[in-house]
Amino acid sequence: MQLVINTYGSYLRKNGDCFLIKNEDKVYEISVKKVDSIMITTSAYLSTDALKLAIENNIGVIFLDEFGDPYGRVWHSKLGSTVLIRRKQLEISAVNEGLELAKGWIVKKIENQMDFLDRLKRPREDKAEKLEESLRRLEDMTQRIAALTGTIDERRGTIMAFEGAAGKVYFDALNYIMPERFKFDGRSRSPAKDEFNALLNYGYGVLYSLVEKACIIAGLDPYIGFLHTDNYNKKSLVFDLIEMFRIFAEETVVYLFSGRKVKVEHFDEVKGGFTLNKDGKALLIEALNKTFDETIRYKGRNIQKRNVVQFECHSIANGLLKVKVKVKVKV
Repeated sequence: MQLVINTYGSYLRKNGDCFLIKNEDKVYEISVKKVDSIMITTSAYLSTDALKLAIENNIGVIFLDEFGDPYGRVWHSKLGSTVLIRRKQLEISAVNEGLELAKGWIVKKIENQMDFLDRLKRPREDKAEKLEESLRRLEDMTQRIAALTGTIDERRGTIMAFEGAAGKVYFDALNYIMPERFKFDGRSRSPAKDEFNALLNYGYGVLYSLVEKACIIAGLDPYIGFLHTDNYNKKSLVFDLIEMFRIFAEETVVYLFSGRKVKVEHFDEVKGGFTLNKDGKALLIEALNKTFDETIRYKGRNIQKRNVVQFECHSIANGLLKVKVKVKVKV
C-alpha cells in the first residue's frame, strides 16, 4: 500500500517494525511490511528513525508540491543493477535501436488513448460519431510514427510534433464527453486553469514517483533519456517512460468526473487557476490506489497495474543488455 501523509502538521515516526502516524487527535500504526511507498503532500514532521526504517525496507519517501509535482525523494544510495545498463542507455540513444525504443513508447501511449476512447464511446451512442473520428486520426498518427527511420536526434522533433497533435485530438475528445460544468480548454499546468487539469496534473505527479522508483530498481538511469533531451537535473528517462502509463491517471480522473464524485469544494482557487485541497487530494489518491491495484493481462500474466510499471522497466533494462551496438570510429 501507499502511505499518504495529507494532513497539515502530521507526525511520522518509527514504533518497532511499524510506522506510527499522528494526525491531529488520531494515531495510526501500520506495519512496515504493508507499505510500498510513503507520500508526503503537505507540511509534516518526520523522525530520522522513520526515514531509516523506510530506507532499510526499500520504501521510497516522496514529497509532492501543491500542484502534485515531485520535488524530492528519500531513497537508498545503492545502484539498482549493473552500471553496464547505464552505458547501454548512452550508446543506444545515438543509434537506430534508440529510435525504435522511443517510437514504441509513444505508439503505446497513443494506443492506450485509443483503447480508452473506444471504451468511452460504447455507452455514449450520441457522441460515438465524433469519438470515432478522433480514433481514426489517432490511428493515422501511430502509423506515421511507426514508419519513421533514422536516429533519435534526427527524428525527435517529428515524433514530438506527432505526439503533441495526438494529445490535442485526445483531450478534445475527453472534453467532449465531460459534464458541462467541468469542461476544459486543452492542457494547462502550474497552475491548472480548470478542475480537470488540477486533478490530472496531481495524478501525473503521483505517477512520476512510481516510474522513477521503477527505473531505479531496474538499474536504469532516470537522467539518461531518449526523446526528452538532457538538461541539468532533468529526469529525462522518467519523462520518456511515463508516456506509456499516463493512461492510469487519465482513466482515474475521467471516471471520477463521469461518476459525479468531483465537487467544486475539492479545489482552491489560486492566482491563474486551481489547486486540489486536502479533500480533493484524498479523493484522487484513494481512486488512484484503486486503479493501481486493479489486475490486468500483461505478457501472458495477470498482474496489478502498479506492477506493470516495474515489469516494463525491467524488460527495457534487460533488452538494453542484449543489444550489441557497433561504434563507428573516425580516423
